[in-house]
Amino acid sequence: MEIRPTNTEDWMLLKQVRLAALLDTPTAFGVSYQTAAAYTDEQWKVRASSAGTEFWLAFERDQLIGMIGAAVNSAHRFNLIGMWVEPAARGSGVAIQLVDVVKSRATEKGFNRVFLDVSPENARASSFYLKQGFAFMNEWEPLESHPDITVQTMLWTAN
Repeated sequence: MEIRPTNTEDWMLLKQVRLAALLDTPTAFGVSYQTAAAYTDEQWKVRASSAGTEFWLAFERDQLIGMIGAAVNSAHRFNLIGMWVEPAARGSGVAIQLVDVVKSRATEKGFNRVFLDVSPENARASSFYLKQGFAFMNEWEPLESHPDITVQTMLWTAN
């Protein structure tokens, strides 16, 4: 398996995997499929260029099987965002490797903590993140794309 950061030339791959993720699990992300599908090619190119938000793509034998993103928010928190793995590749270890890439990137950039938001009702995701060393914080907010869903912040701290 190969995991690599995106660059401008990867915009179509990023678009493909992001839209697949939004169709597969629409209530797990802060943006809706309709919103992301309406992005222009130029917007996808900017996203893929890692200007601000960074993305990584996971491949198995040239097959795109997953993605993950990271961004520093206005509160200067390093956030894991947009993680998704193709259903056929779930349980293969790719998700662990994607999360490890973000943890490594955080520490490379001088951050010793990584934050993420997840719905506690998303038992598979919550359990996975707990196994990766994240812990729930007492922070809750509505999911931007689906305000009727409340997400909780989780935190990983480097040793």
